[in-house]
Amino acid sequence: MPHSPGQDQTTVVDLPAGRLRGATERGVAVFRAVPYAAPPVGDLRWRPAQPHTGWSGTRDATADGPSAPQMYVEGGDPVLGGHGSPPFDEDCLTLNVWTPAADGARRPVLVWIHGGGFVSGSGSLPGYSGETFARDGDLVVVSINYRIGPLGYLYTGEQGEQGEEGEQGEEGGGGNPWLSDQLAALRWVKENIASFGGDPDLITVAGQSGGAVSTAALAGHPETQGLIRRVILQSPPFGLDLPDPAAYAERTAAYLELAGAKDLAELRTLPWQQLIGAAGGLFAQTMRWGYWPTPFLPVVDGVTLRTHPAQALLDGAAAGIDVMIGWTREEANFGFALDEGYAAATREQVTDRIAETFGSEAAAEVYAAYERARPGARPADVLMDLITDELFRVPAVRLAEARAAEGHPVWAYQFDLPTPAYEGRLGAAHCLELPFVFDNFDQWAHAPFLAGIAPAVRDGLAYAMHRAWISFVRTGDPNHPDLPHWQPYDTGRRTTMRFDSVVTALDDLAGASRLLHGPARTSGRTSAPLT
Repeated sequence: MPHSPGQDQTTVVDLPAGRLRGATERGVAVFRAVPYAAPPVGDLRWRPAQPHTGWSGTRDATADGPSAPQMYVEGGDPVLGGHGSPPFDEDCLTLNVWTPAADGARRPVLVWIHGGGFVSGSGSLPGYSGETFARDGDLVVVSINYRIGPLGYLYTGEQGEQGEEGEQGEEGGGGNPWLSDQLAALRWVKENIASFGGDPDLITVAGQSGGAVSTAALAGHPETQGLIRRVILQSPPFGLDLPDPAAYAERTAAYLELAGAKDLAELRTLPWQQLIGAAGGLFAQTMRWGYWPTPFLPVVDGVTLRTHPAQALLDGAAAGIDVMIGWTREEANFGFALDEGYAAATREQVTDRIAETFGSEAAAEVYAAYERARPGARPADVLMDLITDELFRVPAVRLAEARAAEGHPVWAYQFDLPTPAYEGRLGAAHCLELPFVFDNFDQWAHAPFLAGIAPAVRDGLAYAMHRAWISFVRTGDPNHPDLPHWQPYDTGRRTTMRFDSVVTALDDLAGASRLLHGPARTSGRTSAPLT
């Protein structure tokens, strides 16, 4: 649930936009629901984020504001137990700040971008609290809310002409509103974080899943050159085939029909609840058997998003940014392991799905390779391993390979600890590393996927990971005294840190997947635009 006002003492900070009153919670100063852009309502729907006009007097910053509108089911889902809860409102472009002290210490800054399949999540979720990082790492931590679902990822057409204030032409609307929000939040951090004890010249941006795609897009954006020092990419689905505007037009037209609107102007008049409701229909229309459902996607329009985010980390100024990237061993189990329909998948169905990537002649051989890698695997297990490789593991390795070849190696990891929940069916699923990275299991008590993990194993692994993240934010090197030596990924040893009950640095941990999905083998759908 969203946080309510704290109890101890208040903290006051003066910003150009106005005065803020936060609270001190368990020794950390917290400022919640701080506006970083104007509310994107009315005519500002689907337009680029605009500057906030500020406020008079002292603004209370002791309680969370609304999260971005999204679909919500009471009781949550069987894996995470929910990834966003009311209140929701379009007036959601706010951020939260945690700091050891609002002084002049110029601490390293960590900006967290939540994931959620581009349709769910919130920077105000208790699990994403920056308290542990601020306290344990002497960091200033910022989490952001941004537009998601149809309000953030509906591509509304060709770009209009931009005026001096960056406003879009009336007909075109804005492209990728989610990205304009995040850029506005980063500008806010650059301009204001010193007032919270942070160093505007030492910013790390981190994100998980869709938030990792955002992180990469920001790192490669022309407006952020020189602003971001480091990035942490947790389970980025870089295997997504991101559309251009022409390819996305059919999806936009389908959404308009579902929402009952003939054009963008009419869509702007509808209540957000109706817009979110129509998104459910788009899920059904865009779903394909054997693929992760993504009704909304970033659009590579050549204007607001110039290239695939994975490619952006190889080009220009972004090539010199410090990068840590990782994945979980069984990413796809998150979405497929508890689905009874997929549990009943046949060998023939999965072989046909493999053929869509590898071609029909190689499909049986590839199926056999996955079967050998997981003795006793059911067809559903082969499918989940395939999806994990296509969407997450192989594209991440390709990025590491490409950067290493250009002399910009990355720090690579794989999270291997399986959860006993649901008789072990989830394995080391997507999202499972999150409470270990934040080391705040008390904030994840609602999450079913943590059930049964031995506390001693849990706490030891969380200490190792949490401290590695802190070290990377502070120095660009994740090594610390309680971690086996971790070398950057290069094309010789391909060192990858395996986070499990025993933490081990291994050479070429993902080698089997890397070789199986080599360019000579895949003849159909490619999993990332990296060369």
